[in-house]
Amino acid sequence: MSYFLNIDTATEQASVCLSEDDHVLDMLISTDQKNHASFLQPAIQTLVQRTGIQLTQIDAVAVTGGPGSYTGLRVGLASAKGICFTLNKPLIIVNTLEVMAVAALENESTAEAFLICPMIDARRMEVFTAVYDQSLQTIMEPQPMILDQHSFSELLEKQSVLFFGSGAEKLKGILSHAHMRFKNGHHNAGHLARLALKPFADQSFADLAYSEPIYLKAFFDTSGKTKN
Repeated sequence: MSYFLNIDTATEQASVCLSEDDHVLDMLISTDQKNHASFLQPAIQTLVQRTGIQLTQIDAVAVTGGPGSYTGLRVGLASAKGICFTLNKPLIIVNTLEVMAVAALENESTAEAFLICPMIDARRMEVFTAVYDQSLQTIMEPQPMILDQHSFSELLEKQSVLFFGSGAEKLKGILSHAHMRFKNGHHNAGHLARLALKPFADQSFADLAYSEPIYLKAFFDTSGKTKN
């Protein structure tokens, strides 16, 4: 039995949960993307009070490392690192797209073979995306992509693809295919908890000093300047 603190601030919805292995003990969610930073620390303290589990008792901290919101990724990783440094706990970083794929599989029948394509809205017609099978094996590596009428054409000719996430709406407007499926919903820290078990068992931990968010591409502020 292991306790995990799971932090997700990568996209428009932020969440944090305490889990016993992959079982969520309690979770808090915020839908106010502009206030992820002010939500996170009070939420963690609330979870500690409600569950009675102190942060000194946790075995690891897991965080969605990106891709996603530039500010959100920094908020989540900085908080996770701070807790790990202070309490000497290991850090687990999981790709946001893989966490989204776990969420997309919820309540889906596995009788029919299909692929999962999580999408995070980026700028204009661009998304961050990847493709996984139902065992979460990577079919297409995480990458930025500018969507057009030929996107995913080869995959769609072979089998059904389930599109999920904030970027999927962009695809609806430019592409139609019999093998396309769409699903609404959000991932949360509970889905992250499921993916934290394997790296924890393998002791595949992030380097606290050198780990950075998984941006996938350069980010720009409103003046067009690159952010480091």
